[in-house]
Amino acid sequence: MSTFVGIPRIPTAAPEREMPEADRRAVRMAVSLLLDYPGDDFLDKVGAVEAELAALPDEASAPLGAFTRAARGAGVRAMQVHYVETFDQRRRCALGLTYYTHGDTRGRGQAILAFKEVLRRAGFEMRREELPDHLPVVLEFAALDGTGTAEALLRSNREGIEVIRTALRSAESPYAGLLDALVATLPEPDEETLEGFHRLVSQGPPTELVGIGDLSATPSPASDTTMER
Repeated sequence: MSTFVGIPRIPTAAPEREMPEADRRAVRMAVSLLLDYPGDDFLDKVGAVEAELAALPDEASAPLGAFTRAARGAGVRAMQVHYVETFDQRRRCALGLTYYTHGDTRGRGQAILAFKEVLRRAGFEMRREELPDHLPVVLEFAALDGTGTAEALLRSNREGIEVIRTALRSAESPYAGLLDALVATLPEPDEETLEGFHRLVSQGPPTELVGIGDLSATPSPASDTTMER
């Protein structure tokens, strides 16, 4: 069984005060843009986020700013290499949220299809190459959705989000700041979430190995990073 080794606990609690909805949307879109694979337009995305930092709450703007400075200092090519090494080669940093709830089991394929159906019912049509449970996709949905559906998706997958964030911190990756900014838009985790997080840390996700084909892989580069509504 795959286990997450050396990851202690949720690193920090969410802020006590609730972030205004407009700020939550802006932060989630910023994280979605920067958490995608850093393609040729990566520095344009960095610049777009930097232009909005002054208008965002400190608990989100500080980690976002730290990431944009690190990204500019490293350069696009270095960030591409780091992205692949981090998200494609570290299981505990995988950005497919259903990995944390279903692991490599028969149920994961159905869970991915369920994500797609949730987006469709909310009036969104994907125009991206990634799977619908890919965290940047979910965050773009959360930035645009007004039905509360995306909010429920994020909260129901909080354990996986926290595992990713903690693993990124453990790896001292600049991408940890993006997850810190995301968590600043979420309420403090409840006891059930904490228990689920610790269970993932100690046991890992389910590992019933079956053939779900390429549903278990999330390609990094995307030719189109927009979502239609």
